[in-house]
Amino acid sequence: MLILGIDPGIAIVGYGFVEYINNKFKVIHYGAIYTTPKNTMPERLEIIFNKLDDLIKTFKPDAVAFEELFFNMNAKTAITVGQARGVAILCAQRNKLNIFEYTPLQVKQAVVGYGRADKKQIQQMVKILLNLSEIPKPDDVADALAIAICHAHSSQFKDMFRIK
Repeated sequence: MLILGIDPGIAIVGYGFVEYINNKFKVIHYGAIYTTPKNTMPERLEIIFNKLDDLIKTFKPDAVAFEELFFNMNAKTAITVGQARGVAILCAQRNKLNIFEYTPLQVKQAVVGYGRADKKQIQQMVKILLNLSEIPKPDDVADALAIAICHAHSSQFKDMFRIK
């Protein structure tokens, strides 16, 4: 199973393609999509859509996993990130992929084994579980890989986490 984990944002979208076969992980590709405030919001959303679409067509994942949005920030930030997330979900849907989402608690539990793990613990476990030489940067990429790991660990219960 090839899983695409996505950590959506408007300035940075982290992504990671992780293969999961026989309880073993193999990183296929990861990185970030960047947009700049110099572009209008519609242009930024188009950049995200087009780059994700190219990645999906290139790597052909079986499933896409997102983290549910959780905000204790201002409403404007929540709305712009929500727009980027919506574009990413639309891109996955247009490519006829299975789409799943997990809470931050579920991602932490799946990767670290502890729902209140901090960012550094998650990043370190991503590095270990995926046998990487260093922690992926920026943080959004490590988060996207963590989401893919979470989906792999939850795949036997996948219908519970499918976006409806």
